[in-house]
Amino acid sequence: VQLQASGGGLVQAGGSLRLSCAASGFAFGDYGMGWFRRASGKEREFVATVTWSGSSTYYSDSMKGRFTVSRDNAKNTVYLQMNSLKPEDTALYYCAGRRVTSTWSQPDYWGQGTQVTVSS
Repeated sequence: VQLQASGGGLVQAGGSLRLSCAASGFAFGDYGMGWFRRASGKEREFVATVTWSGSSTYYSDSMKGRFTVSRDNAKNTVYLQMNSLKPEDTALYYCAGRRVTSTWSQPDYWGQGTQVTVSS
């Protein structure tokens, strides 16, 4: 099983980035997918999730309206479009996958992260 995140980088405040998370080794279409982040010295934070079909999405209040989560089951990939980035969005972003029988506090799979740094 592998969840490989990519697309992070350095961007100025107000800019945009699109993160991708490519999945392999499990039935991607059967799993809800989520994005989380961890800033230096802080606890892990929920960002957004999308259901297995892509029909429903959920966001942390601080990201709502700026971030968009989506998925392409044909490509086994989940995306996070991040707009109007702020310096406080600086963090390591990583994706996770869970079946309906699991929870986001303990998903089935965690991926490696991609660093996002927003300069002021």
